[in-house]
Amino acid sequence: MIEMKKYTKEKQTRNEIMKIGAVLIIVMLGVVSTCGCIGEQKNTIKVSGAFALYPMMGIWTEEYGKIHPEVKIDVSAGGAGKGMSDAIQGIVDIGMVSRDIYQSEIDQGIFWVSVAKDAVLATINTDNPVANTILTRGITKQQFVDIFITRNIKTWGELVDNPAVTDKIRVYTRSDACGAAKTWAKYLGEYTQDDLTNAADSAINGDPNLAATVQGDKRGIGYNNINFVYDPETKKPFNGIKPVPIDLDENGILDENENFYDNRTNIVNAIASNVYPSPPARALHLVTKNSFTGVAKEFVYWILTDGQQYVPDNGYIQLSEDMIGEQMEYLEQGERPETT
Repeated sequence: MIEMKKYTKEKQTRNEIMKIGAVLIIVMLGVVSTCGCIGEQKNTIKVSGAFALYPMMGIWTEEYGKIHPEVKIDVSAGGAGKGMSDAIQGIVDIGMVSRDIYQSEIDQGIFWVSVAKDAVLATINTDNPVANTILTRGITKQQFVDIFITRNIKTWGELVDNPAVTDKIRVYTRSDACGAAKTWAKYLGEYTQDDLTNAADSAINGDPNLAATVQGDKRGIGYNNINFVYDPETKKPFNGIKPVPIDLDENGILDENENFYDNRTNIVNAIASNVYPSPPARALHLVTKNSFTGVAKEFVYWILTDGQQYVPDNGYIQLSEDMIGEQMEYLEQGERPETT
């Protein structure tokens, strides 16, 4: 049994964290790998999965290493699908998953706890031909459906009722099994990642690559996890990319209470206060086969307690105290209530 510690809400600012380019380099070059079987070393924890949790997991790993230098934690991204698959197969101790857990996965022995919350944002190029109008009006859910799913809106001029603008909309989506795609599809309606893929002009592997693709195409639109949109140092959107505001009340104007995309702090506050809808906001999970044990369990317990102090300042949203308490109980018991 892990010794209970008092949950703290103290915030600590981190001065240096990875930028999107650094994340891309690490992922593509495979600096850390999940190859091999888990438990090769008593104090080694293998982690893989969702790009959404990858930056936060990097911070948790570094901070945990300061107090437990004897524990080696290997972390790689690859998408929520990879994290789930690796956990089911026993390749990793911890899988990072940024979507709902499916009953079919529970039936295969998957156990999970939720550790934080973030969101998926639609993204366009800074030099989009109608960027100023979009940032003034926002885009409604139905317009997103007509862009990403039905392709009824084919040009940027059609979107803003300006026939003089004939630039075709180029739609990008994720090619890897990922929580971002499933969450964005769920926001649009009863759609799946396959629906997004079938309608898109191009499918891109990985969150960093999708962001880079939108940055390189002024006609492009895609979607990204929040921490691949905003620079962690300036809290402003990365150069070349803009988050697309949602016209929540669908009145054709981005009202003051809908305008919270200019910096990461504001969008995080909007998510935390449930102004930004869920989905595309969602909880983020850590999964394993059967139950967390040994050093992996100790690490997850630290994430749910002392590790929570690093969440708010790094582009993520803390879960409520009640929800954190529930996750800690699940962790200790090694099981969750049966879902119906």
